[in-house]
Amino acid sequence: MKLETNKRIRNRVRNGIRILLLGFLLFLIGIRPAYFGLDRSPVIGFVQIAVFIVGLAVMCGGGYLTLNSLWNGREKSILADIGFRLVSTGYLVAVMSGMADVFGIGSHRFPKVPYFGVVQAVGVIAGQLVILLGFLMTIPLPYRQASPLQLNQTAEAEKQN
Repeated sequence: MKLETNKRIRNRVRNGIRILLLGFLLFLIGIRPAYFGLDRSPVIGFVQIAVFIVGLAVMCGGGYLTLNSLWNGREKSILADIGFRLVSTGYLVAVMSGMADVFGIGSHRFPKVPYFGVVQAVGVIAGQLVILLGFLMTIPLPYRQASPLQLNQTAEAEKQN
């Protein structure tokens, strides 16, 4: 039974990492399409922004699947719950920053062509840093087992009360 469980966990981790790598490939295509012979414009426009935002979403999903499988059915800590929420918040910051012109809150509003500027880049990087912090918070730490001495002291304290 334990061998089967470990095999399932390993498969989930592998699938999560595969999804993460696929997202990284999409992210690279969006950021640097010239590496793949797909560059059609000297500026980063709407399509490139959309592709790297989708790639970032796929990376977040793959990271979530991978780290969630490492918990192996154990109850997640409060820190891990906050971390998963930070991942979502960081992604939202990255999307809103990257698509600011499309949503009408950027410097190149409609009918101008959306342009990925310095302020938007800083916002996307800030979102990615929040995502990173969230993933670091979700890494499962090993549980500390209470030593027999601590268990005896706890039991004695309960008897006295």
